[in-house]
Amino acid sequence: MIGEKTAIWKEGEYSYPAAYGFVPFIVSYMHEDDKIRPAMLVAPGGAYRYASPYEGNLPALEFYRAGYNVFVLAYTVNHLDELDAPLGMQPLQDISRAVRVIRAHSAQCKIDPLKIAVCGFSAGGHLCASLCVHYEDIKDPDPEYGEVSNRPDAAVLCYPVITSGEYANRESFRALLGADPDEKDLEYMSLEKHVTEDTPPCFLWQTATDASVPVENSYLFAGACRKAGVPYAHHVFSDGVHGMSVATPEWLDKESEELYTLEQIRLLAEAVSAGRTPCPPERGEELIREFALDGRKRERWTPEVKEWLRGLLDEVGLWTELAERWLAGELGLK
Repeated sequence: MIGEKTAIWKEGEYSYPAAYGFVPFIVSYMHEDDKIRPAMLVAPGGAYRYASPYEGNLPALEFYRAGYNVFVLAYTVNHLDELDAPLGMQPLQDISRAVRVIRAHSAQCKIDPLKIAVCGFSAGGHLCASLCVHYEDIKDPDPEYGEVSNRPDAAVLCYPVITSGEYANRESFRALLGADPDEKDLEYMSLEKHVTEDTPPCFLWQTATDASVPVENSYLFAGACRKAGVPYAHHVFSDGVHGMSVATPEWLDKESEELYTLEQIRLLAEAVSAGRTPCPPERGEELIREFALDGRKRERWTPEVKEWLRGLLDEVGLWTELAERWLAGELGLK
């Protein structure tokens, strides 16, 4: 069954101030058989400002075809600075709860509870890596999940935001921590500083020419894994742009696009248009157009850039096969 939506927070548990009716959820991609399978939880990127539709459905289908039962997480984001609602720990609490929900219901979902991996893109990579290094810090008040482990068994980090230092993607940290973050918070969210021998095995990939998240981010985390003795793989492709997702023609041509990851943006746009935020109401229509929530597809690339990218797909698109083979070894898959 593909497309079932499940809220991860129960009524009264979730209280992000700028949610406007949004509650984080997972969308499942489940095989309809009795085989016990590994699970993959996908966290799209978007600088903690939105959850990219290009990094939800397509990676989910890739891992589904590879034999996983897959879940895509629509976690809390902070799109408008005018709302003065830094995310803080909320996204990390979201992904922690999602892993616990999946593991707690592993028998029902035909999942091996010892083979639950996470896969994150850009800021979603930061979110997955945050869980990998800080999982012990995230307690769950719900008795149903409080004793369930939130530690992933492996992680795939795709062009991840990692550091809050020299090579930081500042927009992500502004959404996460606000315009004037405390140094302790920046230190906590600079993930290369928190890798230990207990960090789960990690697969990282990025392009050397990434202009949004410098490639040094993945080098820093890979180096920290090596120093701590954490099993890891690190692949850097020679050329490409940020946000290449599965790097297939379907991605480039905007096929198989699903907009469910943008539900919080849609609800925000409705709230803005209705005058329920400090933002001018016309900003709501701008959000609708910006994220193509009106159903009108908009080209992201000029024809020249698109053809250049098409020539890179054979190389960069190898990452999914490399990750699947690496995961098979780390998770003990047959």
